[in-house]
Formats: sequence, C-alpha cells, structure tokens
Amino acid sequence: MNENKEEMTFEESLKTLEQLVNELENGNLDLDEALERYERAIVLRDRCKKILDECDRKVQKMIETSEGMKKEDFTDD
Repeated sequence: MNENKEEMTFEESLKTLEQLVNELENGNLDLDEALERYERAIVLRDRCKKILDECDRKVQKMIETSEGMKKEDFTDD
C-alpha cells in the first residue's frame, strides 16, 4: 500500500483509516501504539476530507444549461 499519504487514493486512505480504527477499537495496543495510530488516523481523516471537499467543489461547478449539463473548467489556477 502507498505510504505517501498525499499520493494515496481516497479508497486507499479510507481503507487504511478503517484498519486503524479497528486496531484502536480492539484495545490490544499499548498507549504509545494507540497514540501513534490515532495520529495516523487523524492525518488520513483529513486527507479523505480534503479529497471529498475537492470533489464537492468540482460538482458544484457543474451547472445546468438549456443544452444539458455543462462542466466548467475547474483546474487549479
């Protein structure tokens, strides 16, 4: 799995986040391990939110026209 969080897809990030949450909920970690996983989970949560926010922004830029759906240029300037 891709270790560089900025290059991970949404699906990779979400899957890793779910694994971390499961490990934390399991309760078999010592405090240091739990803290390290919690910190990684926060980073991945933020990554997922960033991706979803970007997708939402793109969807919001799609506008209805009399000819149907039109996509505006939403590339970063």
